[in-house]
Amino acid sequence: MTTNKDRLRDVYTAVSAGDPQPLLAALADDVEWTIIGSTRLSGTFRGKQEVLDGLLRPLASRLAGPIRFTFDRFIADGDDVVMLATAEAMAVTGKPYNNTYCIVATFEDGRIRRMTDYVDTELITAALFTSP
Repeated sequence: MTTNKDRLRDVYTAVSAGDPQPLLAALADDVEWTIIGSTRLSGTFRGKQEVLDGLLRPLASRLAGPIRFTFDRFIADGDDVVMLATAEAMAVTGKPYNNTYCIVATFEDGRIRRMTDYVDTELITAALFTSP
């Protein structure tokens, strides 16, 4: 039986291999995805299209290649899964984007209904949006 921990791990394993499709397929149509802070990528995005247009495409446009996640651990409690991970990528600014993530995902009927990313927001601005 596939658990929500397995689902989240599988999604981010695919993202690390450069394939965002499993992530998109795992999102509920009415997903709410929040990036903390006040960066250009911060906010709460509602619905798949808004997540795509407001978060995933803008993020991808600032990266020079895929973002590769290394998992520390997954903690589950019912429909909630917490993923602790680090990630490495190169930004189009030429700077490394090596961030630490605490992602809290809430599943509903096997799909991600809510997600909050707790990340180093200063690094988002410095690496992804500040020219050398």
